[in-house]
Amino acid sequence: MPRVIAGSARGLKLQSVPGAGTRPILDRVKESLFSIIGHRIHGAQFLDLYAGTGSVGIEALSRGAGSATFVEQEPRACRVIRVNLQRTRLQARAQLLRRDVFRLLERPPARAYDIIFLAPPQYQELWWRTLEALEAQPAWRMLEAQVIVQIDPVEYASAPPFEHLRLHDERRYGRTMLLFYALSAD
Repeated sequence: MPRVIAGSARGLKLQSVPGAGTRPILDRVKESLFSIIGHRIHGAQFLDLYAGTGSVGIEALSRGAGSATFVEQEPRACRVIRVNLQRTRLQARAQLLRRDVFRLLERPPARAYDIIFLAPPQYQELWWRTLEALEAQPAWRMLEAQVIVQIDPVEYASAPPFEHLRLHDERRYGRTMLLFYALSAD
């Protein structure tokens, strides 16, 4: 069962989505992720794409993010995110959008985001297609935005180069890989 690791909701257990349709981030991976980006969290606008249980966006809110937008199209997952936001009392700074990620990214957003996290369903090339969609709509990203991808390392071999996003860090934790992208200098 996922839990909130630190911040205002520290220690609270989060509900999981029934079935095998989501793959919650392991606590040790989430802890490492927030150790890496922790200095950027306070006041950040956080976008959690393919949100699943909402664990990553909720962790960001608990640690002081200004807001978090959760994007998930699976109805059961959306119900779990609502329950988890209520359980942690973080719903006031959260927005849940039940939408297809690609349809959402086709249009300019209401606001840009400082940190964008995506953990799409595996082995469908969705992670790099999502990065391409984010490149096509730069209004989604603040100038200093960080885009973080959670994938299985097997998927990384198929990564195409991106025009505006450059990989500046990668971390591997067993069967989980985190890729950290930022806007290229040119």
